[in-house]
Amino acid sequence: MSVDDRPINRSQPASVDSPQRRAFLSGSAGALALRWLFQSDEAVASGIGSSGGEGPHAAPKAKRVIYLFQAGAPSQVDTFDAKPGLAARLGEEIPSSVRGEQRLTGMTSGQKSFPIAPSPFKFDRCGSSGAWLSETLPHLRKHADRMCIVRSVFTEAINHDPATTLMQTGHQLAGRPSFGSWLSYGLGSLNRNLPSFVVLISRPSGKTNAQPLHERMWGSGFLPSEHQGVRFSPGRDPVLYLSNPDGVSAADRRAMLDDLGVLNRERGKTHRDPAVESRIAQYELAFRMQSSVPELADLSREPQSTFDRYGPESRKPGTFAANCVLARRLAERDVRFIQLYHRGWDQHTDIRGGIPSQCYDTDQPSAALLADLEERGLLEDTLVVWGGEFGRTVFSQGKIESGNFGRDHHPRCFSIWLAGGGVRPGVTYGETDDFSYNIVKDPVHVHDLHATLLHLLGLDHKRLTFRTQGRDYRLTDVSGELVTGLMS
Repeated sequence: MSVDDRPINRSQPASVDSPQRRAFLSGSAGALALRWLFQSDEAVASGIGSSGGEGPHAAPKAKRVIYLFQAGAPSQVDTFDAKPGLAARLGEEIPSSVRGEQRLTGMTSGQKSFPIAPSPFKFDRCGSSGAWLSETLPHLRKHADRMCIVRSVFTEAINHDPATTLMQTGHQLAGRPSFGSWLSYGLGSLNRNLPSFVVLISRPSGKTNAQPLHERMWGSGFLPSEHQGVRFSPGRDPVLYLSNPDGVSAADRRAMLDDLGVLNRERGKTHRDPAVESRIAQYELAFRMQSSVPELADLSREPQSTFDRYGPESRKPGTFAANCVLARRLAERDVRFIQLYHRGWDQHTDIRGGIPSQCYDTDQPSAALLADLEERGLLEDTLVVWGGEFGRTVFSQGKIESGNFGRDHHPRCFSIWLAGGGVRPGVTYGETDDFSYNIVKDPVHVHDLHATLLHLLGLDHKRLTFRTQGRDYRLTDVSGELVTGLMS
């Protein structure tokens, strides 16, 4: 096996006599940290990251990701998967041949009837590509020719937590590294003054509550902790405990870190623990972030045209629109993985009111982000992903005639869209049956999607591995195939 064919696999812990241990001890934790801190600009520019990333396996088409995760599962029937023929079947029972042995959640398993509920929203063909988009997405309609709409994604999980965990980490059970952590581990950082993986969370404007998101969704799992996502919160202090407390100056903080470095180096010599290197690196990054983060989060220098483009909510800290502005600013500063979570897509009731409310929050900012990235020359090497954890049923949850019906969870098919970074623009990929219930053409499993996204970033999903507990793990577990039809 040649050096170039070796998988990225910096396992931890290693044996005392292993090359990894000897390399660690030969220079001491402090020397390694200094090498990390003062790496050359050429190394950063080439994608060889600050945390020891070995660079891509192949020439990447994208070097960063903006993932607009729509938590709660948007209804594909009401957004991207038009089924005009269902209008004539309003209220009919969904055929048993279509539903088959599909599992049901506890929310609809007791229903005696499963009536077809066509979308109450109008669909039109948009752009020169003729992609079908709902009237609830008036701004994204204008960008149909930039988007690759995938209507045939599927998953095994039928409830939110395991489905979101699978979409974020490649496994339904908690404890695995998240997508952004794998990318940070494989490619490293492009900006030594900011984290390689940043998380932004927004709450829906039309709801007072929404399902919680657990921090393990952006955790590093068994990877070194320096690769976990760093959550930015709205307000004066985007990163908790980053600012110095009253009475502590920057010089005081610098002196404290120097003394702490001495202690950590001694610990490294005594315990021979590679985690010490990560700890020193995190402390130093936090020190530099004290200057870089406030400047990044300060939107006061953005022109009025920015807020006009991103919509009326973009001046409100913590909204999806404001987070999209921050996402563009993070992309400009070469943050590797930018994850936006927007909650509230769990429409078990009130489809007529819930979908337009969610689209009000997300449609204009998402479209503005695409336009902004393209105008600034960033879309070409930025991979934008939009989607949730599964789809929604075409049959109603509750009675249609109530005017307040909803849709239950549906893992068999759902829609996402991609843009930029080596993605085929103006394409609609995959096809579902007449009921948006089963995939009839070009299925895309979650692992297939992950494998394809990694490929666009220059990483082979089969070679990006980490050894722990006696075996090699990867984002795509033991499956995943490239979906060439999504790539330009």
